[in-house]
Amino acid sequence: MSSILRIQQLTTVKKEAASLNKPTSAYIHIPFCRRRCYYCDFAISVVGDKLSGENSGTISQYVEWLCKEIEATPKLGESLKTVFFGGGTPSLVSVQQLNRILSVIEKQFGIASDAEISMEIDPRTFDLIQLQGYRNAGVNRISLGVQAFQDELLKISGRSHTVADIFAAVELIRQVAFPSFSIDLISGLPYQTLQQWQESLETVVGIAPTHVSVYDLIVEPVTAFARQYQPGVKPLPSDEMTVQMYKLAQQILTNAGYEHYEISNYAQSGHQCRHNRVYWENRPYYGFGMGAASYVEGKRFTRPRTRQEYYKWVASGCQIDDSELSANDILLETLMLGLRLAEGLDLSNLLQQFGEETLKEIWTCLQPYYQQGWVEILNEESELNKFPKSGMLKLTDPEGFLFSNTILAALFEQLETNNNKRRVR
Repeated sequence: MSSILRIQQLTTVKKEAASLNKPTSAYIHIPFCRRRCYYCDFAISVVGDKLSGENSGTISQYVEWLCKEIEATPKLGESLKTVFFGGGTPSLVSVQQLNRILSVIEKQFGIASDAEISMEIDPRTFDLIQLQGYRNAGVNRISLGVQAFQDELLKISGRSHTVADIFAAVELIRQVAFPSFSIDLISGLPYQTLQQWQESLETVVGIAPTHVSVYDLIVEPVTAFARQYQPGVKPLPSDEMTVQMYKLAQQILTNAGYEHYEISNYAQSGHQCRHNRVYWENRPYYGFGMGAASYVEGKRFTRPRTRQEYYKWVASGCQIDDSELSANDILLETLMLGLRLAEGLDLSNLLQQFGEETLKEIWTCLQPYYQQGWVEILNEESELNKFPKSGMLKLTDPEGFLFSNTILAALFEQLETNNNKRRVR
């Protein structure tokens, strides 16, 4: 294939990605927390324990600016099929404020009758009446930020709750009977032992939420943890220990009947997070609120990360001036996100979207990892030395998932190199 024809083909891919896929999902960022956890680098505002007076007014003001942004955003597709309230701590928003946001979303975009409406909540930030109000407003999926089941680890992490608060929160969630209920855990915390990690996993299995997210700690540069710890150096667990933690989570949760459907996520049948799959399948979505990211009409855009800058941006008309992603960007993102999923990527779709030459390049780079058992192809019809054109390209579980960064780095480097060579022809 000539370089000119290939460039034309990838340009067509970019236009089709922007024009055919219209957003039917929305992420809403609620940036308020009682305190900043020591591992957190998200865009948040700390409001403390008391939400009366000035802090209550701060949240109300933010909700109004948020609604202005939503109202200023044109509807580009069908009614929303997923809505996700993330943070921050969305459960610091009152039922009345949540209803206000949802009513504006409904009026502007429409919300499908079977939409998944998710909300992140933290222990000790809600009561039974509040949870019932969220459920009556339409929230049908709750994600409880737990992180650990040891008080000493919660304190080390800067969490604003105790283990007792976790169990109290779980009891309230059970009383309201949300259709889907997820728990978040973090491995690799300072001073965390393998035994503590096993205890946390077994406790979650005993609670039996419909979904579990298991994240390995990343020490982000601007966090409190970054000022105290160096990755791989005590008191953080060693790399070998974090590998054991990952494998232990995979073993315990899958043995308990959870499907390991994404690198960090497990679900009972019928309870995969539909909203997060939008990200992993590289589909477009609206984003609203301070620091929120969106992917609309081929453009990725992140809003200002402070409240005052965000308010100024909304007041100036919510202008999104980022350029469209290149065809090569779309290819790299498709690979990076799709290979996070257990089922991986459909090779016939990759062939149709990006062409035979690109598929050959991908396969050439991945062959060593295929031979190591980190990459596999389901329903493979081709011999090892001939690049496959059909089947599902996926990372193995757990080895491929554990080495996903190594695999993707090699893949990205090779594809970028090949793309640069074509540019100079």
